[in-house]
Amino acid sequence: MSSATFFQIQSFLILSLMIYGVTQSKKRQKHVKIMSGAMIWDVILILQIELSRSAIDKAMEVFQSQTALKIHLFFAVSSVLLYIAMVISGRMILKGNSSFIKKHRYLGITTLAFRILTFITSFYAASKVVL
Repeated sequence: MSSATFFQIQSFLILSLMIYGVTQSKKRQKHVKIMSGAMIWDVILILQIELSRSAIDKAMEVFQSQTALKIHLFFAVSSVLLYIAMVISGRMILKGNSSFIKKHRYLGITTLAFRILTFITSFYAASKVVL
């Protein structure tokens, strides 16, 4: 199995875990564990990709590079930044500040959408298709 296939399988599993985690939002502790695990695994996946492919070096060339990679990079970086916002708003909710629930929900929808788009665009970026 190629490393690209291995990374895609992990990415699919992470996305599946996130979707499952969203369905468990009413069970707060279970939701927190699932989503935390998915986000940590996703960051570990990014590190795996970087260590095996020097992805950051390739991303530095993105401004002279293909459109598909630029789009993928936008969604991937945005997803990680949204993870930070999700953790902050989630922690506020866990501390009892229910005013963050609506913001957390909207951030969650956006984060999941960006993660799905990261997954989809990863196929284009990996295959070097120019959009």
